[in-house]
Amino acid sequence: MIFTHDTEHALAAVVDLINTAQADSGEESLDDLEGLRSVVKRNRLSDVHELTERDLEQFRALRARFQAVFDAPDVPTAVELINEIVGGVRTTPHLTDHDGYDWHVHFFAPGAPIDEHLAADGGMALAYVVAAGELDRLRTCEAPDCSRVLVDLSRNRCRRYCDSRTCGNRMHVAAYRARQREASL
Repeated sequence: MIFTHDTEHALAAVVDLINTAQADSGEESLDDLEGLRSVVKRNRLSDVHELTERDLEQFRALRARFQAVFDAPDVPTAVELINEIVGGVRTTPHLTDHDGYDWHVHFFAPGAPIDEHLAADGGMALAYVVAAGELDRLRTCEAPDCSRVLVDLSRNRCRRYCDSRTCGNRMHVAAYRARQREASL
């Protein structure tokens, strides 16, 4: 494990949120409150109250801000973007051991709206990535027809695709077929 469990959990939630918008396919899975509830449930976000249309609107805005961090051309730009995200929410760091997890830190104020919750925890997780000198672990899938993002948590920084079962498998099969065609010439 490169980062603590709570940091990796927050990074996964950030990636999932960004990937709810797929510019390449035109799909939008964050188009209603049910889509937002799915993101919250999939990522086991704690201390979430009844979700509203305001939450949905704020989550979409947060998604664009997180995407900008992944698209940042350099560390100073990423730092500025992350500081804006974290600086725009009430943070109240506190230890918690909910849902069977050992003690870990949450940065959002208890009872905060869901967008502040993820902005605080996700923003701090991204801050840890940058502070560790690991900005290059924030990537976009290398499949030519995919714009999904990923965090490469592999030991040797070798992850290239958002999902090994879809994009990774598709690209490996295409490379295999190209080698077979070349060998048959």
